[in-house]
Amino acid sequence: MKTILNIFSSKKTKISPPVTITIDHREKNSLIPTFLEEKGFQIEWKQLPVADYIIKNIAIERKTISDLKSSIVNKRIIQQLLELKQYPKHFLLVEGILDEDLYSSSGLHENALRGFLLSVALDYQVPIIFTHNEEDTAKYISVLAKKTDKPKSSIRASKLFKSREEQLQFILEGFPNLGSVKAKALIKKFKSLNNIFNASESELEEILGKKAKDFKSLLN
Repeated sequence: MKTILNIFSSKKTKISPPVTITIDHREKNSLIPTFLEEKGFQIEWKQLPVADYIIKNIAIERKTISDLKSSIVNKRIIQQLLELKQYPKHFLLVEGILDEDLYSSSGLHENALRGFLLSVALDYQVPIIFTHNEEDTAKYISVLAKKTDKPKSSIRASKLFKSREEQLQFILEGFPNLGSVKAKALIKKFKSLNNIFNASESELEEILGKKAKDFKSLLN
């Protein structure tokens, strides 16, 4: 039996816009942007002063193994790592561990390379991701883009909050029909619980809408 679609239904399917990935123009010689476009991502080309890929404020510095070794020799990588850390979230992506031996001779002793990788992780505190090839790199970027596109879940059930904002959010999420998104919006606007609780119903309506009345009556 075939399913009959109700074309007069008032419900509309919400179609999410494609995630935009900003790519440095020097990456045009790579197949990665093509792979990403095939996966449905929107590509934005820019001359990026820092990093090769930007996904929702996450910076990625991509290096092939040969490029990594040459940048270590000429010390260019140090400046790039320092610049990369300007972004709150960032990592170094090293590509080609199947096509090229990581420790093959190239004017750089293998222990010097090991020491550098340890320094990146420990001294510069920059995470490192190793990928096999351009397609594997595109898959990592794809997973990252989809992951960051999802809103963060509520922290109500967690006991691991530490910051002041997380503590305020935890308290506010205890109120009925007040999820993480509205809790964060209230904190951003009013700064403190005292200001939130003393706010007028009309002020609260900007964020809570019709639920502002219930929120105020519960406080009273």
